[in-house]
Amino acid sequence: MIRRTGALALFTALLACAFALSAKSDPKPAPLKFQITLAEGAADGPLSGRLFVVLGKSGQQEPRLSVGRTGMDAPPVFARDVKDFRPGAQVVIDESAAGFPVENLSKVRAGEYFVQAILDTNRDLKSVNAPGNLYSGVEKARVDPAGGGTINVTLRQKVPPEELPAETEHLRYVKLRSELLSRFHGRPIYLRAGIILPRSYAAEPSRKYPLRVHIGGYGDRFTEVGDMLSPGSEFQRTWSAADAPQMILLHLDGDGPFGDSYQIDSDNNGPYGRALTEELIPYVEKNFRGVGEPYARVLDGGSTGGWVSLALQIFYPDYFNGTWSYCPDGVDFRAFQLVDIYSDKNAYLNRHGFERPSARDLSGDTRFTMRHELQLENVMGAGDSWAMSGGQWGAWNAAYGPRGADGRPVPLWDPKTGEIDQSVLESWKKYDLRLVLEKNWGALAPKLGGKINIWVGEADNYFLNNAVHLLDGFLSKASPPFRGRIAYGPGKGHCWLGLTQRQMMDEMLRAVEQGRSVRGRG
Repeated sequence: MIRRTGALALFTALLACAFALSAKSDPKPAPLKFQITLAEGAADGPLSGRLFVVLGKSGQQEPRLSVGRTGMDAPPVFARDVKDFRPGAQVVIDESAAGFPVENLSKVRAGEYFVQAILDTNRDLKSVNAPGNLYSGVEKARVDPAGGGTINVTLRQKVPPEELPAETEHLRYVKLRSELLSRFHGRPIYLRAGIILPRSYAAEPSRKYPLRVHIGGYGDRFTEVGDMLSPGSEFQRTWSAADAPQMILLHLDGDGPFGDSYQIDSDNNGPYGRALTEELIPYVEKNFRGVGEPYARVLDGGSTGGWVSLALQIFYPDYFNGTWSYCPDGVDFRAFQLVDIYSDKNAYLNRHGFERPSARDLSGDTRFTMRHELQLENVMGAGDSWAMSGGQWGAWNAAYGPRGADGRPVPLWDPKTGEIDQSVLESWKKYDLRLVLEKNWGALAPKLGGKINIWVGEADNYFLNNAVHLLDGFLSKASPPFRGRIAYGPGKGHCWLGLTQRQMMDEMLRAVEQGRSVRGRG
């Protein structure tokens, strides 16, 4: 019995030694990381910006073009800030980098990926693939957090400089240096716009035309006019019809230093509203034979464009003669999507303690949550903050919120926890359109009579109908009475518009003719 125990002890000791030797001979692999090199000659000097690595799942599209996609099936992206990144030097993206849709590199599912890196340095256009940004080729590699290892990627290529598209008989493009914005930012800032000319423009060289100011959805670029006028599209057929109302369409640009500027004066973006009304519109009307009078200027847009068109009409009631706004972004900040910025404590969690949805499908099911969407913007933004993302929430925050001592927008809520910062709300109140109208209704009502038209679907994918109802709640009881239109589409999503392009253009033309008549009588 004693011998057996001794033999067992000896066997156990030998086994432990064997495991120890095995551990020494088979060490744990080094953590997975991407080593990014800035190629010699790729830059004239050191660069600072936001460095991304994207793991594409298909070789059909460059992974860098997918940055900004939400959803758990979005290609994983990881990012960190870099400073003074010099040609020939290397920077590492590892588990410490912010990640989406997984929280960091250690959570990536092992497999074959198409790897691409991007260095975002463009300060004037806040999109990852803006002109001047550097990127790598696409490298196919096996990515396995458990296996570790280093994957090398080199930044060699540069997004080419901006070039205006070729003009056609009815398409024009404008890139105008804004003196107002250049002074604010301390560097040259340009206003860009696409222009669609009326069918009769060339045939009637002495004729002057009303101006339709069109604003697209979030981030829509001025070059969208080319798609709008593509052969066979509904818009092209309507615009080119022999009996179509004749006007100039001015498509505003949806990119700037903090993303979409929302075309208004703000602490962070600068005087975009003044630049539009004092620089861009006068330039277009002068150079493209616009009437150049308030009665001959109308506005329209959906989503971001819905808010912008409505805001411009409210903030400049004597400058524009009507807005056709559909599915507008939050027009009452008691329903900033599903967040009440004045009474809620947290943007990510609702008052019941559950994750707050940010988008739904038409059946009402949640597509993604606030936390999910804001984590994407945290990855996109300098300092791992959505306030610098150039995305939807970051752009709202830059447009409505105050500027911090560091020159950056102060976030309405903490990027990680979602806790709302009540100290910034006074700045936001200036852009709460329901609040602006309510406080100034006595002066605004006579100027806005018949000028406001709003449509929204009752199943809007981003819950924007809630804010429209709150605005409607005020306007329906306002004194003097509201003279305008608010229409709802039962079961309709984002971006429902309750009339056709032709019907809208006919209404615009009637507003212009009535405005001309009133001006003539005056």
